[in-house]
Amino acid sequence: MHGRPRKPAKPEDESASAARAEALRALQSQFFSNHHNKVYTDEALQLSGRLIEQNPEFYTAWNYRKLVVQQNLDRCSESEPDALKSIIDQELRLVEIALRQNFKSYGAWHHRKWVLSKGHSVLDREMKLLKQFQQLDPRNFHAWNYRRFVAALLNRSDEEELEYTREMVENNFSNYSAWHNRSVLLSNLMKKKAEGFFPKVKVLNNEYEHVHDAIFTDPDDQSGWFYYTWLLDQTVKTDAPLLVSSWPAHGSSIILSRNRLSSDCSSSPFDSFHSDSGTVPLLIYFNQAVEGVNSSSITIESSFCTKDLIWKPVLQNNSQLSQVWATHIKFPNAKSHSSEAYQLKVSVGQTQGIISASGFDYNHPTQFAFKVCVRPIETEPAEKQGEDIILWTDENFHGFQTQSQELHEVVPVDQQSINDVHEPTASNWRAETIAKEIALFRELVSEINCKIGKLTLARLLTAHDVILSPCTNQMFHYDEVLQLYTDLIKLDPSHSQYYKDEHSLVFLQKVTSNRESLLRHCFSHKNLASSSIGNHICLRLNNLSLSRMGSVEKLLWVRMLDLSHNELHSIEGLEAMQLLSRLNLSNNKLGSFTALGPLKQLKLLQVLDISYNEIGSHSIDTTRYQCSTPLSHTEEASWNSEEIGTGGAGVKGYWEAFLIFKHMSLTQLVTVGNAISGENFKSFVVKFVPTLEWLDGDKLH
Repeated sequence: MHGRPRKPAKPEDESASAARAEALRALQSQFFSNHHNKVYTDEALQLSGRLIEQNPEFYTAWNYRKLVVQQNLDRCSESEPDALKSIIDQELRLVEIALRQNFKSYGAWHHRKWVLSKGHSVLDREMKLLKQFQQLDPRNFHAWNYRRFVAALLNRSDEEELEYTREMVENNFSNYSAWHNRSVLLSNLMKKKAEGFFPKVKVLNNEYEHVHDAIFTDPDDQSGWFYYTWLLDQTVKTDAPLLVSSWPAHGSSIILSRNRLSSDCSSSPFDSFHSDSGTVPLLIYFNQAVEGVNSSSITIESSFCTKDLIWKPVLQNNSQLSQVWATHIKFPNAKSHSSEAYQLKVSVGQTQGIISASGFDYNHPTQFAFKVCVRPIETEPAEKQGEDIILWTDENFHGFQTQSQELHEVVPVDQQSINDVHEPTASNWRAETIAKEIALFRELVSEINCKIGKLTLARLLTAHDVILSPCTNQMFHYDEVLQLYTDLIKLDPSHSQYYKDEHSLVFLQKVTSNRESLLRHCFSHKNLASSSIGNHICLRLNNLSLSRMGSVEKLLWVRMLDLSHNELHSIEGLEAMQLLSRLNLSNNKLGSFTALGPLKQLKLLQVLDISYNEIGSHSIDTTRYQCSTPLSHTEEASWNSEEIGTGGAGVKGYWEAFLIFKHMSLTQLVTVGNAISGENFKSFVVKFVPTLEWLDGDKLH
């Protein structure tokens, strides 16, 4: 039970425990013999009952009883209600005994659900029994889950159950399970727009008042705070998905060239895109994961055929729900010695089909337009030569004048974001509500040194900026939020990694919030500026103590990115940056190749620096379980055994690296400074990445 400390065992207790264990082993031995030999007699059933009474967590015994009970039920007919009821009642009594032995026994609760599903039982008795159990432990989530199950069988209304949660919370503000059940019930009522629960403005305002009583009565108890976080999410988020950015951006102009090197330097290198196949990617980014993106729900108007485009989710697994979707548009060849300009207008959501994970339709039809100028293919193109090595040292970069017109054209911050101006009334209510809460919690944290109060204030300030930024595109609270997370890192070191991640996300929001701020991090690389056609701007986010990547919806245009000398342990989100061709991840805290999973989606990536990380330092790859983007079990299950087998010992020794690099066409790779580095690994890379020209600074022949 909650709050009850364990007491050390006395010597006489230990001897009694040993005797019980010996008796239990004998009972188990006989039980397994019955189970193996399919002995389903009454004596065998009674033996399994004695075993369960002593050890309610014995799943095999519960499953054995299901087999026996089902067999006994099948022997009885509907004309023998007393016999059926006797079988059911016997099982319910056993479960009740087991629960009194261990109130948190998963097997017992699951078995009771199974028994009730067979019918022939009095459900009202279950509610009375639950009341007794919940008086013993009001927060037990097993009992609350079971209550939802029984309430559904009884057809009890959500309103009735909501009133019950109110009573339980008022009896004990620390009842986390009651708060959680309240959030589930309110979500259902608001979603189906039940009478008295729509619009949700009044409902949420009442809930804020309710949870304030709990928080300000005992600020150190977390139950009310968790419910408050749910309320904040309900206030800030929009139900229907929204399109927030795209590439090409609205109003932009792109020059498409099939010649990597061109004698025609009349066009700006900032807005050029090279493609051997004459295709240009089209990326769209939603504020939440959606499905149903296809050539019907998204149409493109142009002077050439763009029907039946194949849209694909940019994901690491096989889900059809994604925030980022991509397609490729193939343009006609330009006539000799002249360029062809094409205007394209993209319409999103003009017809239904795009749906969020929670089942809401995309109901804000949006349009954006851009122009693509296709250069003619040179009849005698310059001979392709190997690229010079890309060095990431400071002397190879020089800054831009932030007022440069060319630079403004390629960094379309204002055009990238698609403002949510569809619900001004709702936005006003949201902003006013959050502003009131900010004032309230500023007062709280000024009076007491409350960690979760500071965290909530940081979330409130961030939410307020999110609500207002579509209209104003101004910063209001970034500095205050960053200071709050800095304070929390010192105040609560056991959760410092979470605070560092949140600090990183807010800092990146600040960097990308306006053009001037973003341009301070844009540089030109001297080698690329003179030799390559295409955008040669490098976004340098190095030496910023970043532990997590964010705001990628504002960075879809980036093709060269420097994230070196940070504290990144995950690169989740980089998969959305489909134009990336050069990436520096050196001097971070990436612990394995599986942490590089997002790179598999970057088909244009040619230059990669992962030097001086922690790859190979950890015997167990914990990132596989901590981060959602790195390699999933779905990916591992899809291995081609022949491919790995024919690869020899090299693949078997570096299978994680193989699963990453087999998707890539790198020309330059730097891996030095990792535990995995060495001659054997170099040989593996050279064999399985045949496109490589440079490895760890050395030219390959």
